[in-house]
Amino acid sequence: MDNFQRLTDINNRRAIALWLLICCVTIFAMVILGGVTRLTGSGLSMVEWEPLMGILPPLNHSEWAAVFHEYQQYPEYKFKNFQMTLEEFKMIFWFEYAHRLLGRAIGLIFLLPLVYFIIKGKIEKPLIPKLMTLFILGGLQGALGWYMVKSGLVDNPHVSQYRLTAHLGLAIVIYGYLFWVALDLLFPITPVSSTVLRQLRRFSLTVTGLIFITILSGGFVAGLKAGFVYNTFPLMDGRWIPEGLFRMEPLWHNFFENVTTVQFNHRLLATVLFLLIPTLWWVARRVTLPYRTRWGINILLVILGIQITLGISTLLLQVPVTLAAAHQAGALALLTGALFVSHELH
Repeated sequence: MDNFQRLTDINNRRAIALWLLICCVTIFAMVILGGVTRLTGSGLSMVEWEPLMGILPPLNHSEWAAVFHEYQQYPEYKFKNFQMTLEEFKMIFWFEYAHRLLGRAIGLIFLLPLVYFIIKGKIEKPLIPKLMTLFILGGLQGALGWYMVKSGLVDNPHVSQYRLTAHLGLAIVIYGYLFWVALDLLFPITPVSSTVLRQLRRFSLTVTGLIFITILSGGFVAGLKAGFVYNTFPLMDGRWIPEGLFRMEPLWHNFFENVTTVQFNHRLLATVLFLLIPTLWWVARRVTLPYRTRWGINILLVILGIQITLGISTLLLQVPVTLAAAHQAGALALLTGALFVSHELH
């Protein structure tokens, strides 16, 4: 009977882990679609937020005309897109509509299986608070997304880089937490007694945290459109350290509002990762590790090479949508690899 119960528990954990990984895939897609929405200038095309009722898009010409007329009352049309036609408006509308629709779909993909697993008693008690936390964070993310959009609907048709980065950061936190919980279910953590492995684990967690900070710095680059300036590498305006890094007062404004400083910081953080991740790989080679862990570290190094190439290419080519979206996907893939390695080293 004990063996049967043990097998049932294992199967339940695997089913829940698979569900959480599916949620991770949809959030990954959501982050990329959000990046494309921003890059195409589509984020302010829907000027109302109707979480429950706003599912259907305009279905005929009169409805499209009404939605377009509503858009025309806001700053983005008045100051930026005043020559836009209805057909051109439809193109940006569909990006934002798809982004919001996918957000609703993610809510259902998470909520419905959650209710099923709870009713069937398949979720162990220690897991319930984690899943409830994820559900609450998901709701907050939707509200934060609208709070971000509202910043561009007042006087200036420009979304606040602070709110954009907060929206991106929370999405990454939800994604990372989901992925970690799924890994806990698939590969339960066992205590590590080796001092070397504990040090390697701390090193890996440091790298993971730095990747997260670098992603946040990329949010400020995106929010300020800082990728459209200094389109050379490795120098910025012919200098290793460009002029005007700290021209704003007070000093801290430069780190979040000065396009020169914001791009420089993003480059600097990426360079540190370019040094740290190969160092992690090199140190790990000297330690006896399970095959799965070593495979994860090798893949992390490969993803780093791809991501650095995408970042430099995006900059040199002045932020084409396809490359920029791939660069954003690469950042999330790099974080995924680092989380996997950190979990393995536990």
